[in-house]
Amino acid sequence: MSMHIYNTLSRAMEPLSPLEPGHVRMYVCGMTIYDLCHIGHARMAMAFDVVQRWLKASGLRVTYVRNITDIDDKIIKRALERGITIRALTDEMIEVMHQDIGKLGIEPPTLEPRATDYVPQMLGLIKQLEIKGLAYKASNGDVNYAVRKFVGYGKLSGKSLNDLRAGERVATSDGKEDPLDFVLWKSAKESEPDDAKWDSVALGYPYGQGRPGWHIECSAMSCQTLGESFDIHGGGVDLQFPHHENEIAQTEGVTGKPMASLWMHNGMVQLDSEKMSKSLGNFFTIREVLTKYDPETVRFFLIRTHYRSDLNYSDVHLDDARNSLKRLYTALSLVPPAAITLDWTQPFAASFKAAMDDDFGTPEAVAVLFDLATEVNKTGSAELAGLLKALGACLGLLQSDPAVFLQAGAALDQPAIEALIDLRAQAKAVKNFAEADRIRQELLAGGVVLKDSPNGTIWEAAQ
Repeated sequence: MSMHIYNTLSRAMEPLSPLEPGHVRMYVCGMTIYDLCHIGHARMAMAFDVVQRWLKASGLRVTYVRNITDIDDKIIKRALERGITIRALTDEMIEVMHQDIGKLGIEPPTLEPRATDYVPQMLGLIKQLEIKGLAYKASNGDVNYAVRKFVGYGKLSGKSLNDLRAGERVATSDGKEDPLDFVLWKSAKESEPDDAKWDSVALGYPYGQGRPGWHIECSAMSCQTLGESFDIHGGGVDLQFPHHENEIAQTEGVTGKPMASLWMHNGMVQLDSEKMSKSLGNFFTIREVLTKYDPETVRFFLIRTHYRSDLNYSDVHLDDARNSLKRLYTALSLVPPAAITLDWTQPFAASFKAAMDDDFGTPEAVAVLFDLATEVNKTGSAELAGLLKALGACLGLLQSDPAVFLQAGAALDQPAIEALIDLRAQAKAVKNFAEADRIRQELLAGGVVLKDSPNGTIWEAAQ
């Protein structure tokens, strides 16, 4: 295939060559659901939504798995604070997550496994790691992974063993033989609620009551849904170490096979040069952002920066995204698009494809859309307008009614605007250009911008 992807593991561009010809299997680490998703979560989901869309547009079958972590310390703490069960909390938060990212046009994955549904499989992996000498029971009841016994640990992050510290998401546990080791099975504590505990003995394993560590969850879910080896593993760059490094150690420690052919990591959303995160308290939820900006503007804002680059969040950048998107919709409003079949040999389409085949190069692909919009404005070609809309669809853009998008947020109501446009047309017809200009200025003061075209006058909101 002509598609090339940057592989974090090799630190080089590599061709996409599916293990099963014509079928791409992709696993992406999803959200830990204990609260509303913020715009950083949306960045991850959007990055791999674009990947999924482009793979399909390229004629490939895609099995896309994006997991849900529905058990961890933060989830337990929040459920206790609210006085509800863990399941009640996670069910609620999953529904809210689906609503919020769905508004951004993020398509569902093929499969969305929940960690709590795969505890027996996690225990099975832990047992195999113990048999292979890569896991051990600690004095405090935990089961830990012996990092120094896995040859190649650090190959994804590029860190040497001497540089590394314990790869846990929460406070370091006692009972480790080496500070680098990480927990696979957390022994139950009396202070924890009953629904945070699994009886491993009842499931056929000798580890007592407890719950899985974070990292083993994804090893179990990816193996069960995609097999021991698959094509693409993705997630935020903040997961590269320790989470993804530990996944490799666990999965490859059991199978002896490469876990994934290609590793993809999206950049972070930053606010004032700091990573946006709940732990730092410097985040905006998707719901907050959508009270100020329409979903497609937010989608465009997230897409126009390359997925591997960090993205700076600000109202200024979102305002610019809205104005840029309006330029594309204006071209479609002035020249109604014809229905077309995409021809990838057409020059604009070929440039778009070349950009997307080069590590999903959305900045260059979006630039093609603007070049195409300029040509639509210049030529008035309905076929080129149709091509603009069709290429936009590959990114989940430009599928709304142009008038609806452009007119949203106007201060005046539509009947009043249309009446003033008719009065202006009458004034122009009798060459009363002063009156026509006065009406244009009146509309502008009301937040309405007029645009004259061979097909008549259209209007859009000024914001």
